Amino acid sequence: MVTVKPAMFVLTKRTWSGLEHMPDQGGVIIAANHVSEADPLILAHFVFDAGRWPQFLAKSSLFKIPLLGPYLRAVKQIPVYRGTADAVKSLDAAAAALQDGEGVIIYPEGTTPKSGELWPQRGKTGVARLFLRTGAPVVPIITWGPQTILDPRTRKVRLRPRTPVTVIAGPPIDLSKWKGVEPTAANLYAITDEIMTVLRDMLAEVRGETAPEQPSAARRTDEGKTA
Repeated sequence: MVTVKPAMFVLTKRTWSGLEHMPDQGGVIIAANHVSEADPLILAHFVFDAGRWPQFLAKSSLFKIPLLGPYLRAVKQIPVYRGTADAVKSLDAAAAALQDGEGVIIYPEGTTPKSGELWPQRGKTGVARLFLRTGAPVVPIITWGPQTILDPRTRKVRLRPRTPVTVIAGPPIDLSKWKGVEPTAANLYAITDEIMTVLRDMLAEVRGETAPEQPSAARRTDEGKTA
């Protein structure tokens, strides 16, 4: 964060809200929407300001990049091995971090939208699996504005000082009716849909728009890709 925060102070004009919803201590799953490849830096800034270390589940390919990979490991980021036999290792590492009282940030969508209006896409079931495994609270966070810095649909980069960005954390999502249930496909889908609907509704409020119907995790064709 020594290098991230000064850069964010110059690049962004920040509207933070809901910092009080972040638990001061103990394991917490942070579920966030994903509108741009620029939003992890902004989200990291917000989470750090909330008093927690920003620990992401990030694509394993990033860890193969010279200099960047060793840096990500040094600052406790967790690689996600999608669609491989090592995929379970990501959830194991995240669960261990939660049980050690750390915060883990997950983008349930797994990627940024490549078309459309940047509403939350269909979620993967990694957050649901971690919740059932650890019982850690799930705090929803929405970000809006980073897409003007880097638009994932056009790949257009626009680096201008004081770009407005909004980050809002909501209260932990009430998932109590699923606490202790078996991680069946139906339960994982239901929990995932609940989380993604909360993120959609929070984003609709920030945007001042009516959100489209949220795609259900149950209609995924690649359910095996869970994190």
